[in-house]
Amino acid sequence: MEHTLAETARLSPDATAIVDGDTRLTYRELERLSGTLAAALQQRGVGPGDRIVLFLDNGWRTALTIFAALKAGAIVCPVNPSVKGAGLKHVIADCNPHTLICKSRHLPLVESAIQIPLPPRCIVSDKEGRDSIEGLSELLATEHDFHSIPDDAEALAFILYTSGSTGQAKGVMMSHASVDAASRMIADYLESTDTDVILSALPLTFTYGLYQLLVTIRTGGCLVLEKNFAFPHALLEKAQREKVTGLPLVPTMAAMLVQMQEVPATSLPRLRYMTNAASALPAAHISSLRRLFPQARLFSMYGLTECARATYLPPEEIDRRPDSVGKALPGTQAFVIDDNGHPAPPGTTGELVVRGPHVMKGYWNAPEATERALRALPDGEGKALHTGDLFFADDDGFLHFVARRDDIVKVRGEKVAPRAVEAFLTGLPGIGEALVYAVPDPLLGHRLEALVVPTDDTLSINGLLRHCARHLPDTMVPKGIGFRKELPRTASGKPSRRLAAMEAMQRS
Repeated sequence: MEHTLAETARLSPDATAIVDGDTRLTYRELERLSGTLAAALQQRGVGPGDRIVLFLDNGWRTALTIFAALKAGAIVCPVNPSVKGAGLKHVIADCNPHTLICKSRHLPLVESAIQIPLPPRCIVSDKEGRDSIEGLSELLATEHDFHSIPDDAEALAFILYTSGSTGQAKGVMMSHASVDAASRMIADYLESTDTDVILSALPLTFTYGLYQLLVTIRTGGCLVLEKNFAFPHALLEKAQREKVTGLPLVPTMAAMLVQMQEVPATSLPRLRYMTNAASALPAAHISSLRRLFPQARLFSMYGLTECARATYLPPEEIDRRPDSVGKALPGTQAFVIDDNGHPAPPGTTGELVVRGPHVMKGYWNAPEATERALRALPDGEGKALHTGDLFFADDDGFLHFVARRDDIVKVRGEKVAPRAVEAFLTGLPGIGEALVYAVPDPLLGHRLEALVVPTDDTLSINGLLRHCARHLPDTMVPKGIGFRKELPRTASGKPSRRLAAMEAMQRS
């Protein structure tokens, strides 16, 4: 992917690549600065295959360090800064990075998480360095000889951490070839060009946000980065000023936009397209988005970290099939199988499997999990990615999402494992059992609720909620906790999330 930046910088050196607040970087500047930083990283011992953890939020420095690390032959390991100490500690212990780059305000958390024999070199992105910690500005101010790295398409470009059914983060290994294939296919179906201006409030540390950067650089467009979508009016005003043509969404963002029906059309950007890559948008939201942006094409997509994108629905189909996420990307396969691994007939629910050059190489340091996810099928065409998600295909072959086999849910577009929250709660003194379940939420997509069986009469619901907020990522914090003498259970005696969710919806 670093070669795509070099090529775009050669063709359009003065075109704007990144907009971040008042900072505007041209392709020439992004190419030069990333090369300078790559040389500095090499001078500090970074070589092919070394891991670099980026604990950064959205901004031009994050984009810069991604391309600098790739130029140096390193493997980029982005981690969202909303991750709490235990999550960061796991990533650091698992990938054993050579270098970690973060903002200065995150240094206490980083230092508490580094408990491995060889602590990584730490660089702060926003201030001068101190003691043994260097500042990014210092590295960019020095000149070193850059040593070109031999091309190896199968070498790892990224390790992207995602949650599995147990809630334990797994490192998805994406090669240069798979990232190149995924970004090319996405650019093709979006018909991306160098005239596109994309406004993204999606974290660059997550797959959906990362590919906004990779596709934009590949096609010579401009990426306008925002930290979040908290103030949609301000973002839309900026989108109009920047002449934004593309807006990637998750359902939470769409729900905020549809509440803005009174906004004059003259104050809205003339979008060429919008995308949605989390859970399907409600039909009412699709209609409202159409009224707001009548000229925009709306792409509904399904993706997962292990292959970036698996399917997309052509915009002309969305009125006929608003609940569908489309078909496989061109040149790939995505189809539903039964319990025996054979293609399931239309209308029959089964697991979605994916094949193609965009699929991961496996999970870092997790050969057993890799074997479970990448398995051969009876058709004799080789291994396929078993997504663990349940789908059915309609009579025309369009795919429809049903549920997540491993109970993973999406909150604000991010995957959350209820079992991980249960493990956290039951690890606290005074709690005997815990059951965490998801209920539909018009703004968040889903929200988590919890039921606990206390063994200590001094426990308080407010105290538990505060403790969760301090120690869990925001998306994993239950919105409500109830005390019970016993949990709802199935006839076989197993705690039942489905029964808990049904009771909650009946109460509401």
